[in-house]
Amino acid sequence: MAFVFLFCLGVAVAWKWYQLSKAPSDRPLRSVTLCLTCAAASYPVAMPGGATGLDTVAGHGAAKVAQNLLLLATVYFLMCFYLYAAADERRGRRRARAEAALVLVVGTAITAAAASVPHRELAGSFATTDMTVWQVAFFYAVAGVYLMYALTVAGLWTRRYARLSTRPHSTGLWAAGAGMVGMATACAMRAVIVATRWRGAAVSNSVLFCVALILVCSSLLFVLGITYPGVRTRLSLCRLWLRHRREHARLEPLWLLMTEAAPHVVLQTDSRSRWDQWRARGVHRRHHRRFVECRDGLVEISPYLESNPRSDAVSPETNVDRVAEQLRAAVYSRRSGVPTNAVTPTTPTLSGPRSREADMQELLALSDALRSTTDLQHKENRVRC
Repeated sequence: MAFVFLFCLGVAVAWKWYQLSKAPSDRPLRSVTLCLTCAAASYPVAMPGGATGLDTVAGHGAAKVAQNLLLLATVYFLMCFYLYAAADERRGRRRARAEAALVLVVGTAITAAAASVPHRELAGSFATTDMTVWQVAFFYAVAGVYLMYALTVAGLWTRRYARLSTRPHSTGLWAAGAGMVGMATACAMRAVIVATRWRGAAVSNSVLFCVALILVCSSLLFVLGITYPGVRTRLSLCRLWLRHRREHARLEPLWLLMTEAAPHVVLQTDSRSRWDQWRARGVHRRHHRRFVECRDGLVEISPYLESNPRSDAVSPETNVDRVAEQLRAAVYSRRSGVPTNAVTPTTPTLSGPRSREADMQELLALSDALRSTTDLQHKENRVRC
């Protein structure tokens, strides 16, 4: 499970760095990218294998210091996202510089405390570390208070933006804001625990478990909030992909008939690049090409029809099957060069502006009629045989 989470986080970090390479001057995007990068780097350090390896190379407690410094940087860049996204850009930059000075002071303080701590006193976990050592208590207290401050401020800003946003972004912002407030609450409770244990009092394991549970649940809620809009968008894109795939298949009978009558309407890819040719085989592009080719084919064949199929196919009093039969007759008539009912071909007069969706539904109805009449003819031929 941890590997899957780290893999997804790594993919998100790589995608953000790719977006940043396209817009290097985008300060909010840069803040989000650095925030995710620091968060992704803190997880391997916190794992037992990573912590042991780093402690072996850099000394006992190095992994704990690195993890907390990365967490401080994570929440700092999270705050910077809101500061740079604010309407007053100059004020946001000034506030970001002030916050940078504060996080540098905090990082220096906890690093100095960790460097002066007795041997192996900082190597244990939060629940087992001896908090009566003032350097250890100072390390956890200062880092926890800054995390509480930064998460509270970022959570309040998130809730403010959630009131101004629409769904699904508002839903994700409300969840992310609640998660940040929950993490800030857990940090405040940990600060109280540190102060209590520093004075020599004991804290029950149930209290430590409750704080850890709040921290885990809040973190999951925060991750759910920031990923919810993207996941919902991807699901919508998946539904659109499936819909275009079905419509592409439904248009096949009409497309075959139109390309048989007018082969020149088929769009060709002029680019020799393999990347462009690969993109041209995508479902959305093939769907759009088939739509355009069917529509252009109808324009080519419309002078040979008794009536204009673009308007008749959608009118309630017209039988779509009759239009399909007229369309087949028009294709054979065009082959022989004689228009239907000996009408001289002229440039067809199309109706006024129409939506693409209305045209698509008309083409789908006509293609379904062609398919049904073709299947009926095949059944009749089999019966006769």
